[in-house]
Amino acid sequence: MAEGSDGIDVLTVGETMTAVRCAGPLRLGGPAQITVAGAESNLAIGLARLGHRAAWSGRLGPDESAELILRTLRAEGVDTSTVARDPEAGTGLLLFERRLADLTRVEYHRAGSAGSRWNAGDIEPALALRPRIVHVTGITAALSGAAREALSDLVAGARGQGALVSVDVNFRGRLWSRDQARPMLRDLARRADVVIASEDELELVAAEPEELLEAGVGEVVTKRGAAGASALTREGEVSVPARRVQVVDTIGAGDAFSAGYLSGVLDGCEVDQRLARGATLGAFAVASAGDWEGLPTREELALLDVDEGESIR
Repeated sequence: MAEGSDGIDVLTVGETMTAVRCAGPLRLGGPAQITVAGAESNLAIGLARLGHRAAWSGRLGPDESAELILRTLRAEGVDTSTVARDPEAGTGLLLFERRLADLTRVEYHRAGSAGSRWNAGDIEPALALRPRIVHVTGITAALSGAAREALSDLVAGARGQGALVSVDVNFRGRLWSRDQARPMLRDLARRADVVIASEDELELVAAEPEELLEAGVGEVVTKRGAAGASALTREGEVSVPARRVQVVDTIGAGDAFSAGYLSGVLDGCEVDQRLARGATLGAFAVASAGDWEGLPTREELALLDVDEGESIR
């Protein structure tokens, strides 16, 4: 990782959308909340709340949805200076429909969106921020052919600058099939320093995690939900349990975990401490409604150690 850089800590790119959270079944209408969501911007917010310099880059439309996204990210301390405004395509839309306490259905309206038109011409301004870490996800690769090519070029440019490259596999079955995703995600993962995936996503990038280490990846991090998380390096495997909290909303937990893990990387923490911070942020995410709203500041990281039912006065 580049040391002593005057740039930002983490650059992440992808699509951020206007999000509508429905209180009940979508087909019945009723109350809804309008907010913003996107795996990469969720992570950027999580890092910014912990005091890191985080930037999100992507494309937004010439609409009020884009203004909401920019206003929200800027208010959270996320650098949006390299975000492009596309005059010919609208900002994407995401609908969340909570059907059960732990089951949420997602409906996308993002085909042909401004975010899907992110391309190689958007890379240079983003890399000019001189990030220490560049974090990308498989979601961006699913958006379009141009986005896939740009993602590959971004990773090459990041490595050329000496940045650490982090890849969260983040497979979305509603955007592309596993067979479509596998070649691109395998190539992307093999050029990363850190690969993050859930257990069912690992198969998309390697037959076994050790295969990624042999390809040059430094850390293979597996998110196991309620079973915790683990990281495999050349020194061996380290695991941590999940933090026990009352689950309110599981959406965004993976992004929160990744933010916590990369925060630990930036702070020079040992692998077990990185995993523990990731587990802590994941717990904050599932204990509150929304993708990112409940994520902690650095001062709040110890709140989960407070006895249940206790008040802080």
